[in-house]
Amino acid sequence: MRIKELSIHEFESFADKSGFGSHYQTYEYAILMKDNGFDFEMIGLVDDKDTIHAVSLILIKKLTKFFKYGYAPKGFIVDYSDKELLKTFTDKIIEHYKKRLAFIKINPEIAIAEIDTKTFKKTYNDNVQIIKSLIDLGYVKLKDNVYFESALPKYNGIVPLKKFSLDSLDKNTRNKIKRGALKGLDIEIADYSGIDILYNFIKKKRNKDSFYYKSYYKAFSHSKNVDLFLVSLNTHHFLVNSKNAYENELNHNQAVSDTLIENHTDKNLHIKMDSDKTLLSYKNDVLDAQAKANKGEKIYIAGALVIKYQNRIQIVMSGYDTNYRSFSPNYFMHYKILDYYKKYYDFADLNGMTGDFTNTNPYKGLNDFKLGFKPKVYEFIGEFDLVINHSIYTSLLKSGKLAKIFNKTDIKTK
Repeated sequence: MRIKELSIHEFESFADKSGFGSHYQTYEYAILMKDNGFDFEMIGLVDDKDTIHAVSLILIKKLTKFFKYGYAPKGFIVDYSDKELLKTFTDKIIEHYKKRLAFIKINPEIAIAEIDTKTFKKTYNDNVQIIKSLIDLGYVKLKDNVYFESALPKYNGIVPLKKFSLDSLDKNTRNKIKRGALKGLDIEIADYSGIDILYNFIKKKRNKDSFYYKSYYKAFSHSKNVDLFLVSLNTHHFLVNSKNAYENELNHNQAVSDTLIENHTDKNLHIKMDSDKTLLSYKNDVLDAQAKANKGEKIYIAGALVIKYQNRIQIVMSGYDTNYRSFSPNYFMHYKILDYYKKYYDFADLNGMTGDFTNTNPYKGLNDFKLGFKPKVYEFIGEFDLVINHSIYTSLLKSGKLAKIFNKTDIKTK
């Protein structure tokens, strides 16, 4: 067995058939990362007949002036349960890179536990044994990050699209989706030029410039595996719906007023007070809608970038204009995206949650939002470093250099 650099066709053919692939392990993702300062190699473990048994995209970047490291995003494409194959691949990778890299970071897409979304209790599966297999082979297991400190999230929500419907969702989520529709929200698939609009909604969430998101779109556009969604406010629909809602509530308000006069109870008084608040809200909506309709301009208020890979999609980035928070654009957008893809794909990856399900979690709002779409929540195996040069790795670890570079803190809570 030996390591061989593969052609794009060789790599993709194996990855597509393996069942272990990910859009992070594609030529498109390699191009994206090349635009962002990485070199890359597509390698495979082959036998004497050149039959491929495992592959990986290895991203390579300078760590210091003299040393480089490798990164296999979402881990190697190999059957991790086959201990003999995993050992051979690991040994050959170390041999192949021993003069060039200090270590290779991996974060395999291996679910080790499912989390009950009501009790938040974890149920571990047999994959948890792979942790010991990796450690036995010399991989260094990194800290089990609860939040978003690692390169990719350790916890994730996956929505089974074939069973997806509005009625299957959390009640609060359903109400917010319906509210967005009543507010006159529309969704469209945009082209490359829409990235600048999306960037306005996400630039405060991550420390990435617009070039990164444009590179993301470009890299996957050639294979048509990317869609850009934008949500806009249809001011005409907003005005019509607001007027209808106001008139309906006005009739309801008159009816509860008559009831209160006939039967002045605390219960009827509270019903009247709630109706008064709702009526005022709808009146303000009418005034707001009329002002926006008079301007006659298209108002974009949310956006999302979606990557398609085999039988699943992933919402890799999304955001909205917080000035329109009351319109629930994020709920409306995610629902429309999932509903659109359920005809063509089996699963939707909501792209990251935290492992902290307490009320004190600074990301509680993000968790609650995604839980509202009734995903299956998984804990993944986490990050490991395959140490190639032990002396360099130990030195970098003791100096704090690794923690400084890899402890990600670029995601904001709001």
